[in-house]
Amino acid sequence: MSISGVNRVRNVSRAEWGDRLFVIGGKVLLLISLAIALLLPLLAIFWRGFSEDAGQGGGLAAARDLLSSDNFHWLLGNSLRVSFSVAFIVVPLAYLFAYALQRTLIPAKGLWRGISLLPLLAPSMLPAIALIYLFGNQGLLRSLLTDNIYGFWGIVIGEVIYTFPHALMILLSALSLTDARLFDAASSMGASPWRSFHSITWPATRQAVFAAFCLVFTLTITDFGVPVVVGGDYQVLAIEAYKAVVGQQQFGRGALIGMVLLVPALLSFGVDAWLRRRQSASMSGRAQIFQPEPSKWRDGCYLLVVMLICACLLAVLGMAVFSSLVKFWPYNLSLSLKHYLFNETAGGGWLAYRNSLVLATCSAVIGSILIFTGAYLMEKTRGQTGLNLALRMLTFIPMAVPGLVLGLGYVFFFNLPENPLHSLYGSMALLVICTVAHYLTTAHMTATTALRQLDSEFEAAALSLKAPLYRHYLRVTLPICLPALLDIIRYLFVSAMTTVSAAIFLYSPDSILAAVAVLNMDDAGNVGGAAAMSTLILFTSAGVSLLLAWVSRGLLRRSQAWRQTAPSH
Repeated sequence: MSISGVNRVRNVSRAEWGDRLFVIGGKVLLLISLAIALLLPLLAIFWRGFSEDAGQGGGLAAARDLLSSDNFHWLLGNSLRVSFSVAFIVVPLAYLFAYALQRTLIPAKGLWRGISLLPLLAPSMLPAIALIYLFGNQGLLRSLLTDNIYGFWGIVIGEVIYTFPHALMILLSALSLTDARLFDAASSMGASPWRSFHSITWPATRQAVFAAFCLVFTLTITDFGVPVVVGGDYQVLAIEAYKAVVGQQQFGRGALIGMVLLVPALLSFGVDAWLRRRQSASMSGRAQIFQPEPSKWRDGCYLLVVMLICACLLAVLGMAVFSSLVKFWPYNLSLSLKHYLFNETAGGGWLAYRNSLVLATCSAVIGSILIFTGAYLMEKTRGQTGLNLALRMLTFIPMAVPGLVLGLGYVFFFNLPENPLHSLYGSMALLVICTVAHYLTTAHMTATTALRQLDSEFEAAALSLKAPLYRHYLRVTLPICLPALLDIIRYLFVSAMTTVSAAIFLYSPDSILAAVAVLNMDDAGNVGGAAAMSTLILFTSAGVSLLLAWVSRGLLRRSQAWRQTAPSH
């Protein structure tokens, strides 16, 4: 064999070994990371809850005592009443709003959609703080209520505002998938608009309605940001879990309540997966885009509904911003930046805000790289069927695990002195790991959706040219999927800025976060400071989202010129 032939064989073998290291090594590393970040903390909850040691969980006897106690029944009943009430209010309102944006010709759809998604950019405590200034004992609209806002209805209204955009996003996606030919056929057969909705729209979207209902229910029953601010004497399970772990150091009781909170999420996830298998495809390859017909009466009614919902959202968020600028409510309403001098007040100060920026940036950058690379290895490489199956199962675990439960698992696993990873507890690194793990599923689904749109011939061409797979991934796949990658970065950044459920158990005095500082300020009676920090989180999330959108335009023009329409000749 000639020298050139030997060199080619060596190059081929190096490329093959490089691909094996990239694919197999990457999958094994991802599997180990997911096991540490997800599986082991969840197993730690069950170990702590069912341990027979009285100093741990107390075993089945302690679980039986907890589940049979009157106090637990009261807490569970309160949580269920709030969660069902919020879900039954939010889902119909979100459906009407989504229908107006997707199936009518109302003006300024982009504006209404942007306003409706604003609560996503703020921690869950922001609506509750605004409700205090609106309907509290010295609230602006206190005279409209026969009782104060603290209690059941305060929690319900706060959770409705917090969960509304989450349900809306699911329903917007469902209502955007419509085949116009079905409506044309129904119209030609003389079907009324209501009959068309009942026969076409509702069957195609009822699974999404159930998914939205389950999501709102789970978010509400596991959130303690709103109840801790406006709950008053109306206690719920999420607050009890927080008190048991942080306030009373009863880790076994916290583990048992965490397992209880895991049940509705797992049931919802299981039923939703079953419905997805039964749901038939509503869009075929020959589907035509649905274009609604003009109707002044219909569009006017839906526009009124949309404007009322947006007005309520703006009133609540605007009240929070205004209250952060008021010098001394309600006696001195002159504007001042007094509440933004965080270093002069208790709660965390500017250190908490800086920590949140670090957490959000690290989670967005590191998390997006790991998640997108992992999705690529699972979707675009061959072999390792068992390994791929294990990875897919692990990536879907966070969808069924509330943040509060995941945070409890991190306490029980990483706080063990025997654990070699114990040194991570209380560090910013652990907060980054928890945040990425908490929001893994949505980001992973975004990546896989983009990757599945790419033909497998891309990888086949790279193999035929003997090009290393990692080089093809960096030079071809990443530029093509850049829009999805930027969406993941934006999603992880905003989620990290606003997260509180999981992080509430994991911070130290040096790693306190802005959302946690909001709780501390409110607990210390500094409601104005809490409103100021919440407002700062809101504006930071909005500013970074707009900045990423602006930067992405330039990147897309430079790296994806192939998307531009070629001029006709």
